[in-house]
Amino acid sequence: MYTPSNNRRPSRGRSFGGQSSSNRRSGGPKNHKQNINPSRFIKPATAFVDEVYTSEHSFDDFAMHPLLKKNIATKGYITPSPIQDKAIPHGLMGKDVLGIANTGTGKTAAFALPVLHKLLEQPGSRVLIIAPTRELAEQIEDECRSFAKGSGLFGVLLIGGASMTNQLRDLKKKPEIVIGTPGRIKDHVERGTLSLSTFNLVVLDEVDRMVDMGFIADIRYLLGGIPEVRQSLFFSATIEPKIAQLINTFLIDPITISVRTSETSDNVEQDVVYYSGRDDRIDKLHDVLNSAKDGKVLIFDETKFGVERLGNELVQRGFKADALHGGKSQSQRQRALKRFRTNDINVLVATDVAARGIDVADITHVINYATPNTYEDYVHRIGRAGRAGRTGTALTFISR
Repeated sequence: MYTPSNNRRPSRGRSFGGQSSSNRRSGGPKNHKQNINPSRFIKPATAFVDEVYTSEHSFDDFAMHPLLKKNIATKGYITPSPIQDKAIPHGLMGKDVLGIANTGTGKTAAFALPVLHKLLEQPGSRVLIIAPTRELAEQIEDECRSFAKGSGLFGVLLIGGASMTNQLRDLKKKPEIVIGTPGRIKDHVERGTLSLSTFNLVVLDEVDRMVDMGFIADIRYLLGGIPEVRQSLFFSATIEPKIAQLINTFLIDPITISVRTSETSDNVEQDVVYYSGRDDRIDKLHDVLNSAKDGKVLIFDETKFGVERLGNELVQRGFKADALHGGKSQSQRQRALKRFRTNDINVLVATDVAARGIDVADITHVINYATPNTYEDYVHRIGRAGRAGRTGTALTFISR
């Protein structure tokens, strides 16, 4: 996974998607819809004020292993982001860290560099990195691989829907780095193929999303099996009561670092589109997409079937579109996401769960073809537009 010194790179059977039914635990979020007044979907964008952050460090300043510095320089990184600038020094010192920051602010490097440094400096160390979705776990794996290139470190990706045979094979090699989603990691623990007692480093990324997705019991189970003498790094966009309980239970005198800005939805122009019947609904979407032909559009529909049908219809109407949902194979999901990132398509239709791993900075429009279950889901959806100081657009379709 991390291009070991003998250039061995294990194959990885992987599958895109939210947690499979076998990996979703009881107690997860229910699918009951809130009765949200349409007026809450209408809001003008507020003026964006770019706050200039002056970093206290460069990456070369950090007391890190020379190989990490070399790979960072190769990637062209010079100045850390705010969360990296503030979190990395404490992580390198072995402190427990609680990082509070918006998505897309560079959190992966903020925890990956300190743990990789410890793995290189202290042979025998192992890290468990837990993420809410397969896509995010894959992104973390890719980033770790680039930072640790040539290190000889070995890792395994444990995600639902991927080849269990490959995972079992790689786990036998005693990887220093284990990255995965809560359900699949727990499956291996219960099988006896993964021992939590061997880890002295643990990372939880996007804790709030894991709580939203109903993984709180799994997280407690996994953290409870890791030795108390460890370093823990938690990252979350919000601190809700359940998250605060986790922090109080499993972090020891943590360094709290908050670089969270206002909701990204503040930079999004929000409005509604009223329609009467299915034909009027698709025709109005057609018109919206024509007006946004120079943008990048993420459309949310309610079910896998609805997403697939809408994606096919948009292609038939001449749009460069694809669909992303849990019913697609890993290769299909990877291909759709890659096409969206590289602008081979500019319209992606997705379900909520499938979209949770999407981190694409240049989305201009979010369209709620189906209304979200909760207002919180709505905020998460539209927050994917209006990033990096840009003003985005969010439209919610409402039946008359």
